[in-house]
This record gives sequence, C-alpha cells and structure tokens, in this order.
Amino acid sequence: MNTVSQEGLLDWAGPILQGALTTLEIAVLAYAIGLVLGLIGASARLSPWAPLRGLATAYSTAVRAVPELLLIILLYYAGSQALTALIHAMGLPGQVAINGFVTAVGVLAFVQGAYMTEVLRGAILAIPKGQLEAADAFGFSTWSRFHRIVIPAMLPNALPGMSNLWLILIKDTALISVIGFSELFFTIQQAAASTRAHFLFYAAAGAIYLLMTLTSTALFARLERYVRRGQPAQEEA
Repeated sequence: MNTVSQEGLLDWAGPILQGALTTLEIAVLAYAIGLVLGLIGASARLSPWAPLRGLATAYSTAVRAVPELLLIILLYYAGSQALTALIHAMGLPGQVAINGFVTAVGVLAFVQGAYMTEVLRGAILAIPKGQLEAADAFGFSTWSRFHRIVIPAMLPNALPGMSNLWLILIKDTALISVIGFSELFFTIQQAAASTRAHFLFYAAAGAIYLLMTLTSTALFARLERYVRRGQPAQEEA
C-alpha cells in the first residue's frame, strides 16, 4: 500500500506542481487588482463628495457580507447566462462562457478590493495630519502628495493588514475547485480520488499551502522592516 501511495504521489507530482503554480498566478493577479480597487475604494471613502463615499461604502459593506463561494458560483453560471442573454438581445449569435481562471481572478479580486479598501482607509487616516498639511503648504500637486507623502506614510500601518489579506487569499483559491478548475486543491482532490490515498495527498496539500504562507509571511516581514527603516524600533509587549 505504501509503494502504491508513493508511486501515485510521483505520478501526480507534475499536475500538483502545475496546480500550485496556477494557484499562485490566480492569487498574484487577484491581489494586484484588489490592491488597485482598494486604493480607489479608500480614496472614495475619504472623498468630500457624499455620493462617492456612499458608493464606496456600499461596495465594501455588501461584498464583505456575501460569501466568496456564492460569488464564484454566481459569476461562473449566472454570469455566463446573463452575458449570453445580453448578446442574444442585441441580435448577435453564439454563447458566452466565463472560464474558471477569469472567474477565480475576477471574484477574488473583487472581494480583495472590498477588504483592501478598509485596510488602506484606516492606514491613511493614521497618517499625522501635519504631514498632509505640510504637503499642501508646499504646494504639492494631488499626485505628488499621494506618492511622496501618503503612500510612504501609510505603508507601515497598512502592511500587516495587507499581509493578512494575502494569506487569506491563498487559502480562498481553494474555493475555485467547486467549478472544476484545475488549481492546487482540485488537482489534489482528483489525485486522492484516483489513488484512494486520501491522507497522503491532502497532507501534501496542507504542506504546500503551509510552505506558501510561511514564505509569504517572511517576505512581508522583510518588506515591513524595509518600509519602517529609520523609524524607532517598537518594543515588544
């Protein structure tokens, strides 16, 4: 039995590695898009224009209240049907099918954007007002003020939350397995079902996810030390 399990693991090593790489591709793209959405959402939440604040608040509140799994199923199945109905209404032939990769990146990025909005909003609010007032006094343009003052000042406060969102995102990629897309967890399910070595393959999946999260934690810790360079060292509790 052990020999069969070892042979099965070797046979599935290639597909599992490819699934892990696909998982990382999904996570990186979703995180990058979510970061952009978060910056836009945080700016809108802090806007002096009330309708824009309301729209951003509705986005972050509603998306955080709905399970990611439901959004994945809605986009993959209902989204394809809605787009097909739309092109038929326009008198065009054919059908639209949203593939698993687009669904994964789209939904996870949309959800990440909602959470990132709140993380970045809190980090911006933590910036001492004197720094922003000094930038205005020196006549900084909006863009110069943003990338010279706001981003460097908010990053030390935002990075812990951004790190947590990245770790959660890596684990949330497993939800894509419900639509049959071959990321890491779906590949592991196939391997376990075909070899009946369930413990072996699910333990391997846990080890791979653990490796991803530990590596990510180390990278974010190093990045946080970099952006906090020159600041007084924080005393441990």
